Amino acid sequence: MPLEEKKKHISSTTQPLVSIITPLYNAAPFIIKAIQSVLDQTYQKWELLIVDDASSDIGPDLVLDFVGNDKRIKFYPNKINKGAAHCRNLATTEATGEYIAFLDSDDVWHREKLEKQLRFMQAKDSDVSFTSYLHIDEQGNSLHKRVEALPILPYKKQHKNNYIGNLTGMYHVKKLGKIIAPNIRKRQDWAVWLEAIKKSGKPALGLQEDLASYRVREDSMSANKWKLISYNFDFYKTYLGYSWLKSLGCLLQFFWEYFFIRPKYIKTM
Repeated sequence: MPLEEKKKHISSTTQPLVSIITPLYNAAPFIIKAIQSVLDQTYQKWELLIVDDASSDIGPDLVLDFVGNDKRIKFYPNKINKGAAHCRNLATTEATGEYIAFLDSDDVWHREKLEKQLRFMQAKDSDVSFTSYLHIDEQGNSLHKRVEALPILPYKKQHKNNYIGNLTGMYHVKKLGKIIAPNIRKRQDWAVWLEAIKKSGKPALGLQEDLASYRVREDSMSANKWKLISYNFDFYKTYLGYSWLKSLGCLLQFFWEYFFIRPKYIKTM
């Protein structure tokens, strides 16, 4: 095989298993495309762990059809609704991969996502990585917006704002261990990536390629950023254990970062 061709693929001696974690809750219109985007990956050494959070639609039945056809897809149903953090933590506990990545049930990956990101992490000796991604609507149409990954993301920068799109993040379990999300209703993904960077002792690295698509849903809490003010405050106050005054100061710093710094990395296409 020519040298140029070899560079396009992950070394055959270092093909690690990637555990992909997907919480599911009433996402029947989207889960098939999410799973299909994993099946279509150019890198095929993965396991997909789907945890259903007591959905009331046919989503679980759709997942079971895939489980019967591919042993890499594993399904864990909750009898009662326990929240996304519980679902991700259950899947994390059950995961056997050397790397852990996340894909929500309404998002999709691009075909070369795993291959390119793993190759990037191996080449850079990275413990934590993430990529740029696109925004799509509920029908899968482009919203002509891309979120560009920062090339280097140190702990202090991540502390000010969550710069890692959860659908693009990946961390090295063998080096960092499994990271359990705090049992908070929102912003648990922020907590996971902040902890991952802290454990790594070095910045997360961003691959500036659009390798995933984030679906903006009308009924999503994250569609209205103002509704997340209290969750952001609680992130500092409850999760990080800061005083009320320090939490307020961090929240003000969050707003500065969100409104004046972060928009530089959100591009209109």
